[in-house]
Amino acid sequence: MVRRFTTVEEYVEALPDDARSVMEEVRRVVHRVVGGAQETISYQMPTFLLDGQPLVHVAAWKRHLGLYPLPPMDGELAAEVEPYRGAKDAMQLRYDRPVPYALVERVVAVLLERRRAGGD
Repeated sequence: MVRRFTTVEEYVEALPDDARSVMEEVRRVVHRVVGGAQETISYQMPTFLLDGQPLVHVAAWKRHLGLYPLPPMDGELAAEVEPYRGAKDAMQLRYDRPVPYALVERVVAVLLERRRAGGD
């Protein structure tokens, strides 16, 4: 039976240490970039809301934390994200490698910018 979570705190508390530390730092990054972001569980993963609408989802997997969806990117940012792509619109942050939190911050900032511009 798959465990069902009702809060982000329950989700985080159930994670192994390596996943929990990455998840906690990603949460801090999102809140730093998106002042006033709310958290909820959607599709059984932590989801950050802006104005009541999903902005970004995160999910802890066995070997990585997934960040969804990635915004359309060009140039330097796209090149920097490429090694972390797990799928077209996902970023994989492996637990056994240094996590590029500054890059996560830039990606979340692009998501926020697109939302504010009416892109999503």
